[in-house]
Formats: sequence, structure tokens, C-alpha cells
Amino acid sequence: MADTTALDPKQSEAADEAEASLAALFADAPGGVEFKKLRKRLLRQARDAIETYGMVRPGARWLVALSGGKDSYGLLAILMELKYRGLLPVELLACNLDQGQPGFPKHVLPDYLARIGVEHRIEYQDTYSIVTEKVPAHQTYCAMCSRLRRGHLYRIAREEGCEALVLGHHREDILETFFMNLFHGGRLAGMPPKLLNDEGDVTVLRPLSFCAEPDLQKFSDGMQFPIIPCNLCGTQEGLQREATKRMLNQIEAKNPGRKDTMIRALANVRPSHLLDTKLFDFTGLTPDA
Repeated sequence: MADTTALDPKQSEAADEAEASLAALFADAPGGVEFKKLRKRLLRQARDAIETYGMVRPGARWLVALSGGKDSYGLLAILMELKYRGLLPVELLACNLDQGQPGFPKHVLPDYLARIGVEHRIEYQDTYSIVTEKVPAHQTYCAMCSRLRRGHLYRIAREEGCEALVLGHHREDILETFFMNLFHGGRLAGMPPKLLNDEGDVTVLRPLSFCAEPDLQKFSDGMQFPIIPCNLCGTQEGLQREATKRMLNQIEAKNPGRKDTMIRALANVRPSHLLDTKLFDFTGLTPDA
């Protein structure tokens, strides 16, 4: 329980609200040792990413994108606990973009966020009709859907006075993006933990960059999050990302720990051992006389 004795009335009230929100958030969570270890590990990894990449400016306001999937639920829970523990001095605003998909359960997220006492905004924008109209049926919708969604989230961040858009991408997302760029894009590029949008007014943050997807799945199962599946592209076959995911899972199954090695490699780049003349002056590399 947080000590509120030294706080002024407003601070004490805010601390009480944060404690109540955290209690509501973890009300149905397992009390066993393994889940507590998992919870602690995810908190540590998120904090490491936040500190390593300088994500926090104290007093800032963050827009936390909430899709209804396990990763974004986990992101919000981890950020809430870090904030409660005094390790994340920012304001959090959860945001869901209702994209007009048929059968989308509109009540689930507002009800959940209200129950755990989280400030939130639900935005309706029918990007579903745009995507299904513009993209041929035999192609995947993900790229256009993502661009449209990101544009609206940037706008909402500006409207809400948020300097950062916070996303739930994890270790596997980063590795999959890297290998997709390697195999299909002809470039070495991943998914950075922190970047500035093209307009230069919103920072994109990924605090779960060091967190493993299997851990987030276990966390989600234990927390009993009200998952909302994405049905927009769920029936499309042959997605490149799914093929890349299977490849990485096969490597990890045969050689446990390889994913952690790969993610460390992305933070240990040696330009002189690659082929990019923009990063290293090969022409000027000559032996001493």
C-alpha cells in the first residue's frame, strides 16, 4: 500500500485512486509464485527499455494505444504498475480506435477501462470500409490498415496534448520486422523502441521492446483480459509476417535463447563489418604508411 501521509490532499486523493485502480486491475490475477515472477520480469524489462532509450520526460502525457489484444492490455497494465510504484512520472490516457469492423464489441473496452478507473478515449473512424474498398481481396490489409490507424492516433495525441504515442510491440514484433525487411525489403531495419513521427511533434514509444511474446501471452491469460480478436485479416492466408514468425519459433525451439541473442544483436551493430558505404568510409580505409 502506498504511503500517503506526507502528501497534500490532492496528491493523497490521486494516490488513493491509483491504488484503487491497481487493485481493480489485478483483482482476478493469480497469486502464485510463478505469476509474481512473470509480473516482476515484465516490469523490469519494460523499465529497462524505458531507461535505455530515454523515453520519459517527467510530467509528459502519453497516449496508450489499446487495440483489445493481449499486447496492448499488457502494456497498459505494466505502465499502470510502473506509474503506481513511482517509476513512471507521466500521465496516461488509454485510447481505442474503433475502425468500424463488423461485429466489433463496442462495449468491451469502455466497460473494462471504466472498471479499472483508467482515463480513456474511444474514437470511431470507419477505416474498415476504406481498407476493404482499396485493397484487392487477394492482398493483405495490414499495411494500409496500420497507416490509417497510425494517422488517426497521431491526430488524437495532438488533440489530447500527448507528446508520445505508446504502442505494445514486443521482442517478436521487432525481430519479425527485421527479418521481413531483410528477406523482402533488401534493408537492415527493425522496429525502433523510440522514434519521432515525420511531422516531428509526436514520439512513438515501445516500452515492451525487451518483453517476450510468450510471457505476454501468459500474463494475459493470468489477468483474464477481455480479448477482442482482429477479424479484419484473420482469414487471409500466406501472410509474410506469419511465415517469419513460424521461422523464428522453429529456430527458438531448436536453439532456446536465440531470440534473446538476436534482439541483443540489434543493439550491437558494427558498421565496419557491413556493406553500407554511408555508415562506414571503406574508401578512406588504408594501411598506415
